[in-house]
Amino acid sequence: MEARACGSAVQHGRLPVWARSGVFRAPSERIPYVSGRSDRIVAILAAYPLEAPPPDNHNDKILWVSRLPYTWRATLRISAQRMNGTQRLGAPVITNIKGGPGPSLINLNTPGCWRLSLRWAGHTDSLDLHYIPTPAHR
Repeated sequence: MEARACGSAVQHGRLPVWARSGVFRAPSERIPYVSGRSDRIVAILAAYPLEAPPPDNHNDKILWVSRLPYTWRATLRISAQRMNGTQRLGAPVITNIKGGPGPSLINLNTPGCWRLSLRWAGHTDSLDLHYIPTPAHR
């Protein structure tokens, strides 16, 4: 498999039909989101743009929606790796979300492109998210 440069593909539009549950039922509602490379999960960005380090007035909240079935006992395991193109920078940041895909805080301390590898209930996917410098740290 060829190495892929890190790059976040944030959509500002309608969520995929399968991700429109709960408060996102309106087909015309536009919201920032990133789809997983395998189209198995979507990251709905409650705060956009994402900022690092986390600002004092809000968190980088992400709502994860799985296209595939899972039980509430699942854990969403996230390994976030900062990237420079295809080069890994530093150690990965590991986060576990009990209950599987759902609301989470993905606060990272360093701006840049982050590659997230996601595992839940026997499923996997990955996506890239870009964090900009928090205004106080620019």
